[in-house]
Amino acid sequence: MKIMVAALLLATATLATAAEERTSVKYDLGLENPKWKFVAGQWMRRASGGRQVLAQTAETQPWAVALLEDQKFGDVSVRFRPISGKEDASGGIIFGARDGRNYLLIRANALENNFRLYTIVNGKRSTIASARVTEPSLGAWHSIRVVATGSKIQGYLDGTRLIDHDDKTFTDGWIGLWTKADSVTEFADLEVSGTSAK
Repeated sequence: MKIMVAALLLATATLATAAEERTSVKYDLGLENPKWKFVAGQWMRRASGGRQVLAQTAETQPWAVALLEDQKFGDVSVRFRPISGKEDASGGIIFGARDGRNYLLIRANALENNFRLYTIVNGKRSTIASARVTEPSLGAWHSIRVVATGSKIQGYLDGTRLIDHDDKTFTDGWIGLWTKADSVTEFADLEVSGTSAK
């Protein structure tokens, strides 16, 4: 009996350790990676400030979507630089994505004083949380981070937590990058961490 209890405790400890194992990955967005799926928009690698970045350059696309079909992580950060746009000058992180029409999105816009969390379900976007901010500057680098654990979602802009929300629409999935309308935006320094889900 004691042996069975000891074995059960050991198995439980092993499972707990495995569940807590975290992985961190840094992606060089200037390098080709076959795991990227460019769903919409015109995405290209180009030189910017002495290094290669991933840029979205289409100026007529309603939403530009790039998915990284690698691992499913809940802690994602990226640096973005809105270059131009009259209708929109935005950058965002997609997470919990099932495909290019079903995902969660957190984004900042250099033309608006808000930082927003959206659901996109079958291509229809709905705002689920928003915070007032000073608009990110055009031509300057900014950081966005999202931490999603189950239904709990936290959003950060330039290191400040601005969104703390619960939503069960998509609790895991691929990550990706996003822009809107005529926004030309560069992305760099994509970092992901967490317990990956296959």
